[in-house]
Amino acid sequence: MTAEPRTSAWTPYATIVKTRLREFTRRPEAVFWVYFFPLLMVIVLGTAFRNKRVETVALDLADSPGAAAVQSILEQAGNVRVSLRPQEECQRRLRGGQSDLYLVANGSQIDSVDYHFDPTRPGSLTVKAVVDRALQVAKGRTDPLPTTDHEVTEPGSRYIDFLVPGLLGMGLMGGGLWGVGSSRLFFMVPEIILLIIFSRWLFDVRVYGSYLALFFLVILGAFVFSGIGLLVASRARTIETVSGLMNLVMLPMWTLSGVFFSSDNFPAAAQPFIKLLPLTALNDALRAVMTRGESIWAQGQELTVLAVWGLVCFFAALKIFRWND
Repeated sequence: MTAEPRTSAWTPYATIVKTRLREFTRRPEAVFWVYFFPLLMVIVLGTAFRNKRVETVALDLADSPGAAAVQSILEQAGNVRVSLRPQEECQRRLRGGQSDLYLVANGSQIDSVDYHFDPTRPGSLTVKAVVDRALQVAKGRTDPLPTTDHEVTEPGSRYIDFLVPGLLGMGLMGGGLWGVGSSRLFFMVPEIILLIIFSRWLFDVRVYGSYLALFFLVILGAFVFSGIGLLVASRARTIETVSGLMNLVMLPMWTLSGVFFSSDNFPAAAQPFIKLLPLTALNDALRAVMTRGESIWAQGQELTVLAVWGLVCFFAALKIFRWND
């Protein structure tokens, strides 16, 4: 009697992983979102917010008796571009977002000036500061307190250094939620390596902490979001339901967890909730290790949040999971 060939206990697992790898590589859109979308975001946002001196600011100047004197002063400043317009047009352009600020000069000798702007626009405050300084100096203002400007431009302190860890966290969230299973690790590792190398080559983004600590956070983040994804999909019957639930889970973290800007910008009352989000904890830990060179042991709060999310979601998913009928 011919003996049956022995089958390794790992054979079914290896078959599943191999199948998932083939499935992934045959979907160009998946390859784009996993590998090329984060790189595209690095290029676009890194270029848009690259360190550069503000060369000129622009404003609208309402046509009035003192407008000519103000225009002469601002043009001599060399870093202000002035457009003289009727006041009604200035108002219309400000409301339509075509200008950040318009100025009205009162009196032919510039007795006073009125600034019209939206204080919630960062650009408006910048224009006002530059223009007001030029006018005050022209009127004889001297600063009683000497000051010195020290411009911080070295790697680790720029917006791109803040952005890259957020993109890593965002990628781990998306990959973990949509790519449940161990095969995700085969895509995650080269994805993270590619993003780190690309960011260093193009924008000199450095990892100041331990690469081992960074790798640990990557594995932990993948585990946590895989657990959340498994829990979300555990009772869903259709792909449409899963898709809607995944988007519902990801949207708050996209907007609140500090991917593109600091979560500290939100009101203090919302901070306890924001700090409990797993992506917030992951992004904060990634930035601490990558940009500040901190130890993994200094991230106790963030690691606790991630561990609780991962364990609770995995056990809950295993408890309620069912195959679709």
